[in-house]
Amino acid sequence: MTAPFHKSLRNHALALVTLLALAAAPFLGFGDGFALSLLARAMILGMAAVSLSLLVGGAGLVSLGHAATMGIGAYAVVAFDAAGISEGLIVFPAAIAAAAVYALMTGAVSLRTSGVHFIMITLAFGQMAFFITSSFSSLGGDDGYTLYARTEWLGSRILDNRLIFHFLCLGLLALVWVGGTLLLGSRFGRVLRAARENPQRALAVGFQPYPYRLVAYVMAGAVGGLSGALLANATEFVSPALLSWTRSGELLFMVILGGVGQLGGAILGALAIVLLEETLSHLLVYWRLVFGPLLVLSVLFLPDGLIGAPLRLRAAFRFASPKRRNADA
Repeated sequence: MTAPFHKSLRNHALALVTLLALAAAPFLGFGDGFALSLLARAMILGMAAVSLSLLVGGAGLVSLGHAATMGIGAYAVVAFDAAGISEGLIVFPAAIAAAAVYALMTGAVSLRTSGVHFIMITLAFGQMAFFITSSFSSLGGDDGYTLYARTEWLGSRILDNRLIFHFLCLGLLALVWVGGTLLLGSRFGRVLRAARENPQRALAVGFQPYPYRLVAYVMAGAVGGLSGALLANATEFVSPALLSWTRSGELLFMVILGGVGQLGGAILGALAIVLLEETLSHLLVYWRLVFGPLLVLSVLFLPDGLIGAPLRLRAAFRFASPKRRNADA
């Protein structure tokens, strides 16, 4: 089960360094409220991106409706808040369960298709969820809903403490990443990858890809629900925009930018996009005119994603070194 950690430690080193940097950030000048809120948002989106990376890289399932699971988790928090219930031991399990049930129902249908058809049907389900939440006038409708307060834990408002919330998000992000990596290294993960490469061959050796994919889809949906519940508490505001296909596309691009096939890459991709977006928006009025081309260039020149950049740079320097050129001559 721990084979991926032993065989490809270099692939995980950058993700580990990133997590350690996030742990040290509050004590290195990033402990103010704005910085902690920004990092919390990046880690929460990173959590959702890791769960999507499990589908994309592990099972070959490109979903354009993954943000719907985040939205369902967030709206579960909203529904309990509107009912006057704020106990985290009730709210968070309910948010995870609601997103998992949604993933189970939609996945049972979506996974009977593949390729472009799978992408389109997940997009359709995501947009259905978007329009349904927009119609809930009691929960704010198109205008969204502002929480009365963050979720409590055993009657204590510990999530109001931004430092505690930071480390809660960090711990859950690390847990999701480690759990996903161990899962992909297990027999279950090997069946997923085999079905991704050649479904007919996996079927021929006795493995039905459909139930394995469905379980992975539900697990990813549950993590999406968890990230949505955390995001609702981080921003204390939820709107239907959280479920839109553009948010799903953003999560998918985080996976691609970080590196498809490496769960740690999704963490790097989420941090890069959130921090770059925030930096450019403060420097430029029309920052999207710069943001878009930068993302395109990153995909063109970093085909292995950010997580593969160190190895690519090392190979380039080794090739360009005088000793290597003399040896080749």
